[in-house]
Amino acid sequence: MTTILALLLALFPSFQAAPPAAQPATPEYTIQAIRFGTLPKVRITTLMPLAKDPTETLDLAVVVWLIRGGGKTILFDSGYHRQSPGFERWNTQDYVRPDEAVKLAGIQPDDITDLVISHAHWDHMGGIDLFPKATLWIQKDEYYYYTSAAWQPGGKGGAEQEDILELVKRNMNHKVVLIDGDNREIFPGIFAYTGARHTYASQYILIKGHPTYLLASDNCYLYRNIDEMSPIATFDVVDRAANVAALKRMITLAGDKEHVVPGHDMMQFQRFPTEGRVAKIK
Repeated sequence: MTTILALLLALFPSFQAAPPAAQPATPEYTIQAIRFGTLPKVRITTLMPLAKDPTETLDLAVVVWLIRGGGKTILFDSGYHRQSPGFERWNTQDYVRPDEAVKLAGIQPDDITDLVISHAHWDHMGGIDLFPKATLWIQKDEYYYYTSAAWQPGGKGGAEQEDILELVKRNMNHKVVLIDGDNREIFPGIFAYTGARHTYASQYILIKGHPTYLLASDNCYLYRNIDEMSPIATFDVVDRAANVAALKRMITLAGDKEHVVPGHDMMQFQRFPTEGRVAKIK
């Protein structure tokens, strides 16, 4: 290539090579946490199995995260709305259906272009039908496990049949993207990561910018999980070490632990400017 360029310059002194194409800039995304309900008095060992005081309880936020930029309006996790066994068991309080909750951030449900699902549990995937126009993003291994082996003898549940049927139907309508593994850029500047093992192939996302933030969803329930390096409940008990490794990796990816946002911690609505149910992360 260098020889050809030199020859062109010798034969045609006015010839100038075209400048390299400019790379598109990564969008500077905005991020908001939207609390659509509260789970009251949850036992700490549900969130930190190795907690020192197993009698401790705390209230949990149930949250979806709204990400805007680059022509996209993205929702990370969908919440839930059906009166499932999980809904009744956890006694959701102060509840607003997720498609109504996003309106508090100035977004209509049909404005959501993409819906990234961290994992298939009912409280994170149970609202996908509330955002019918969105393209859904989920880990390929998570999709295959919860549409097949999870329902076989020895399989591990956590998902609801109606949610899985809705997921399959969305896939049949060409509205599902299966993310193939760890460290995948799914939108410019937004990366999906795996390995925390909350479910078979749960994922979390890193949103690069000024500053960069990592949204952990259930791969890290609380700020305390990170502060104490205390693992969450995982797909298999032997994966607790993998979860601790993932917590350390989250800090590295985000730059520091203050830029990791846990999935259910009420503190995110105290650490960031908040109006009502909506916290402005950036």
